[in-house]
Amino acid sequence: MANERQMVRPVHHDEVDQLARLWFDGWRDAHERIVPAELTRLRTLDSFRDRLRAALWTVRAVGPRGGPIAFYMLKGEEIYQFYVSANARGTGLATTLIADAEAHLASSGVAVAWLVCAIGNHRAARFYEKSGWRRAATVLSELQTPEGAFPLEVWRYEKVLNPER
Repeated sequence: MANERQMVRPVHHDEVDQLARLWFDGWRDAHERIVPAELTRLRTLDSFRDRLRAALWTVRAVGPRGGPIAFYMLKGEEIYQFYVSANARGTGLATTLIADAEAHLASSGVAVAWLVCAIGNHRAARFYEKSGWRRAATVLSELQTPEGAFPLEVWRYEKVLNPER
């Protein structure tokens, strides 16, 4: 049986706080130095908690219940969020997690999946490219914040999941 540290699973409503902390810490680590200060100000722990509560049914995680160490969130054809805790990076867990996300999207009939990556987040960009994703464009994304949409140029990555569709 797969190691619990590597098994991707649905999340439970009582894990929102742990997931929000993982997301908050991961977002700060990856984005704080490369996005406008105004966006950083809007990315509070509470804002991540609220967004998780609103879309919890689209989230899958790795790690024991009550102690997730990585997660992703889907939104239509998009891998909307993808975070691995600092202590789990380099373990191969991210590869397992993105494969699960791709499988879920493919099984729902998605032909071409997409995700966005902050311009300058080279660690994430290398991972996506190594995982078979292709940088398709630089686009203006309207990021969700407590004060409304925040426009930010990002890299859009795409991957063909169902070539026959």
